[in-house]
Amino acid sequence: MRVGKIPGQVVRLAIVLIASLVVLLLVRARFVPESFGETGHYRADVVPAIAAQPIRYAGMQACAECHDDVAEVKASSYHRGLTCEGCHGAAADHVEDPVEATPAVPSGRESCLRCHEYLGARPTGFPQIIETIHNPMEPCAGCHDPHEPTPPAVPGECSACHRAIASTKSVSHHWSLDCETCHLTPQKHRENPRAHLPEKPVAREFCGRCHDRAAESAATVPRVDMADHGGRYPCWQCHYPHDPEGHS
Repeated sequence: MRVGKIPGQVVRLAIVLIASLVVLLLVRARFVPESFGETGHYRADVVPAIAAQPIRYAGMQACAECHDDVAEVKASSYHRGLTCEGCHGAAADHVEDPVEATPAVPSGRESCLRCHEYLGARPTGFPQIIETIHNPMEPCAGCHDPHEPTPPAVPGECSACHRAIASTKSVSHHWSLDCETCHLTPQKHRENPRAHLPEKPVAREFCGRCHDRAAESAATVPRVDMADHGGRYPCWQCHYPHDPEGHS
């Protein structure tokens, strides 16, 4: 049986594949460490290299062995999720020699502002301040115990935690409305916000109390026929409640 001639495209494809394989082998030999893949998808030599580095951090458990009173207070506070060394720095040396090696004790405002300076990207409800107007020049620890940072007095305004929303609302047509005009807020929300959430409007009729043509509100309030305007959709599909004129 006569075998036909191998097509040229097959030969060219074979040459490309062989050349690619050679290149890959050369690249692996030049750039991939010899120990790569011995114990997993990583360079095995890195494990003893990391293990040889000096230990700098002790961990919260080591801190609690001596500072059990502070650890107990912190465990039930808003800062319970923070490690001790997040504020006091690496403390392995302090654990080894508590007298000679003392951890840092933040005394200024900078450490607290790393988390609590106003930043719009932070989660809503996270306590934030504008540093220049919140007790300027005063140390945070003067009012807040770092291990139990609950404010000495319950914040009187929602903006203490909802800074981003408050800033948006302050330049909108809803600037004069108190937050509790729309949000029924239990008093305990100010003491334990996550356990006692405020209520939010769920029906378009709520907005109609002010914005329906038949509503008894100020003449300057924009009015619509709630029976026709927007159909069955809730108002906040088009109008952001904290900046209602910013959407169309």
